[in-house]
Amino acid sequence: MGYRLSKIYTRTGDDGTTGITGDQRLPKDAPRIQAIGSVDELNSLIGLVLCEELTDSGRDTLLEIQHRLFDLGGELSMPGYQLLKQSSVDDLEAALDSMNESLA
Repeated sequence: MGYRLSKIYTRTGDDGTTGITGDQRLPKDAPRIQAIGSVDELNSLIGLVLCEELTDSGRDTLLEIQHRLFDLGGELSMPGYQLLKQSSVDDLEAALDSMNESLA
């Protein structure tokens, strides 16, 4: 059986800081923490869009974006670690270009 969370509070953030990988603590309003929250928010909004009827290619693109956002969140929480590859950025740009071609 995996680790079971027995309580939902830790009190480790009562001093206005939050922990990231490597036992590092940052102020809760630090730009890195704000970025992590923004990435999580975007990922959840994409999840809501995925509940709607979409084309197969649209759904595939959004699912891929979600996976890359998880990678980005990992990078933000592990300073010095790189998960997101340039090819992912290139693929997203190509998908956007393709979608823009059909616009008036």
